[in-house]
Amino acid sequence: MDWQEVLNRIESGESHSTEFKRGFGNDLEPVGKSICAFANGRGGLIIIGVNDNGRIAGLNSDPHKVHEQLTKFLDTGLSSPVTARCGRYEVDLGWWVHWIEVFRHQGPSPLQYKSDFYVRRERSSVKPSPTAIHELFNAYGLVITEEQVIPTASLTDIDVDAFRSFLRKKGIDIEEEPQPSIDDDLRNGGLARRFDGALCPTLYGLLAFGKRPQSHRQTDNLLIRCTAYEGTDRSSNVIGASMGDGTLPEQVLRAIAWFKTLGWTENYSKPIRGDRYIIPEVAIREALVNAVVHRDYAITGSSVILDVYKNRIVVTSPGALPNNMTIESLQLGNSRTRNQMMANVMSETGFMEKRGRGWVTMRKSMKEHNGSIPEVANDAVNKFVRVTFFR
Repeated sequence: MDWQEVLNRIESGESHSTEFKRGFGNDLEPVGKSICAFANGRGGLIIIGVNDNGRIAGLNSDPHKVHEQLTKFLDTGLSSPVTARCGRYEVDLGWWVHWIEVFRHQGPSPLQYKSDFYVRRERSSVKPSPTAIHELFNAYGLVITEEQVIPTASLTDIDVDAFRSFLRKKGIDIEEEPQPSIDDDLRNGGLARRFDGALCPTLYGLLAFGKRPQSHRQTDNLLIRCTAYEGTDRSSNVIGASMGDGTLPEQVLRAIAWFKTLGWTENYSKPIRGDRYIIPEVAIREALVNAVVHRDYAITGSSVILDVYKNRIVVTSPGALPNNMTIESLQLGNSRTRNQMMANVMSETGFMEKRGRGWVTMRKSMKEHNGSIPEVANDAVNKFVRVTFFR
């Protein structure tokens, strides 16, 4: 950022992304709070040597020592080093304006200054409320729900045409005027929420209607990992692997397409040839749909796993059964949804049928296929649900 750009920001006045400081003390406390707040949000500019009313005053201090003091603070003054650029300009003989261009923190957790979190609220850097702290942790992937904001994404990451097509399928008239703005539609539909002064996609928005849902740090593992093994455990040779990525429907379709390449037999008992796969397509589809819809997205760095062994096929979903649900209630056809909006979009697009029929469908199709009954394991300690089909 050059001096002319800084001048333009001074003329525009303090804002959500610009703050003036007349000066700072030895501990840089006023500057430290602002650096922390900007880094925890979408970044911002701190201009030192300017009064609150925008009048340029400057600092009558050795510019090299001030620069050294600021860069050292950026490295050690907060809970982690801050990514920023420092600049300065001599506005009068011996009087300097300094600035710090702070970038959004890309670490695994939000920054702290003197053991406190700070966020930007209008033109101030403040300690967040409990609700704002939860939202801040959401933004850094520490608490993930389908309503979580993905701050590194923008509304351009949403496939608006796919969303409008979805609205049409639901019978919503998107042509008759007056129509809400697209921003209002995305917010009302749960695809976006306001964060740090901007409208950002939610996890649901990206996984249901995103153009490249896995292109962000918080979402890069939210897919189906597919592996086929030569033997009966993971120590045996891998004979095939793939990833089902994209939106939730795309993940399921890509995983199934890979699964169908592993082998099949042809049946000519009817006039039209029928393909018989390792296990029925309907069974693997139900298992995968339930895995991506009901998984616990708060378990970061994890994926849905589809493992194919010589004697069985295993689908593992991160997170135990939701809302105190038991295996017995699952097998009776009961259903409790952890991610309501994701379940709704999969139902509306035809990937989920009547709620609670998933287990019944898997059991019936496997019994007809080879007389076996799938097994379900719910591990509340290690936090996973595992469905096993026997070949």
